[in-house]
Amino acid sequence: MDHHHLRATATASPYLRGLVAVPGGLLFVVAALGNWGWGPLRHPAAFLVVVACVAAACAVAGRYTRERVGRATPTRAQRVREGLVGVAGVALMVGGSTLLRSRASWSLDLPVNAIPAMFAVHMLLYYEWLVGLRAHHRVVWGLLLAAGAFPVWDGADPSNVGLVLTGVAVSINGALDHRLLLRDLDPPAWPATGADRAG
Repeated sequence: MDHHHLRATATASPYLRGLVAVPGGLLFVVAALGNWGWGPLRHPAAFLVVVACVAAACAVAGRYTRERVGRATPTRAQRVREGLVGVAGVALMVGGSTLLRSRASWSLDLPVNAIPAMFAVHMLLYYEWLVGLRAHHRVVWGLLLAAGAFPVWDGADPSNVGLVLTGVAVSINGALDHRLLLRDLDPPAWPATGADRAG
């Protein structure tokens, strides 16, 4: 593996540990089902038990990833960018959702699903600023953005459907991130040198 490739992989690896996101996406779905009062999740205790199980699955996935690929500590500059992306994400989710569709008098009240749309914009910014957008990021988050921004979400509040869509996107993107990380960590096949061939 050449030094440039190794450096790029080490820089991106803290943000491509997507195996944790595979069960993590279920949290969005569980939240939606709880809001809908679906089955046992209408009871707060059952909801908390399911959330605890999902959190435990995330912890197991995180531990597996650390054992499989090791640790990579972000630089100070990366941590600053990460903090800025986090602040931008909160502003997008709260401000954007309120502006696009809410009961506030100054809301645009557009027929969109603000949760997946704003979350997708946030994730596109996240990957652009911290890793560099890869093809699957553009596809997954672009599709989620299109689904949320498509003007068909009139009538009842679509937030719970938006949570489900977001959760599915998080899990799919996490699986693809994990696959990408493992692929990037595999050394490329180098042509054998004369000494190698002689041996």
